[in-house]
Amino acid sequence: MDLEARIARLEAESQIRQLIARYCFTIDDRLRPQIAALFAEDAVVRSADNVMNATGVDAIMAQYEGRFKALGAGAHYMHDVQIDFVGDGTQEARGRVSGHAELERNGQMMVCGLRYADTYRNTAAGWRFQERIINFLYYVPVGDYPGILMHRDRNRAYDTPMPADFPEALPGWATA
Repeated sequence: MDLEARIARLEAESQIRQLIARYCFTIDDRLRPQIAALFAEDAVVRSADNVMNATGVDAIMAQYEGRFKALGAGAHYMHDVQIDFVGDGTQEARGRVSGHAELERNGQMMVCGLRYADTYRNTAAGWRFQERIINFLYYVPVGDYPGILMHRDRNRAYDTPMPADFPEALPGWATA
C-alpha cells in the first residue's frame, strides 16, 4: 500500500470513528435529522433478539421514535472500536464496537453492556452505517446489576427476562 492509500485509509478510519461518536451524541440528544443522516438510504438497524428490525432511513427513524417513547434521559458510551476494511477499503468496512449505556426506561434507571456489529459504506455524503446490529451482554435495572453476569437471563428490558446475546452464544463459548 503506497503512502497515499495509507493516508486515505487513516482518514476513512477517522471518519468512521466520528460516525460512531456522532451516533451516541445524536441518539442521546434526540437530534432526529442528524440521526437520519448517519445512515445509508437502504441501511438496516436491528437487535440480535429481533425486537428492533428496520430497513431504510424512514423505517429506522420510526423505530427510534418508538424507542424514544419508552426511554427517558440517558447516555451511550463507546469503549473499544475495531474497524476492518473490505477489499481496497475505499467503499466498505466492518466494525465491532463495545460500550455501555445508562438510561431511564419506563420509569426506572437501567444500565446495559452492549456491542454493535456494524457495516459502514462510503456514500456521496461520506461514511454511513449500512447495517447496525445491537447485542446485549446485559440490560438490567441498576438494582439488579450486582452479580448479573452469573445469570443467563441478563436482558431484563422487557416484562419477561431473556437470555443475553453474548458471550454464551459465541462459537468460542459453545466449545468451552
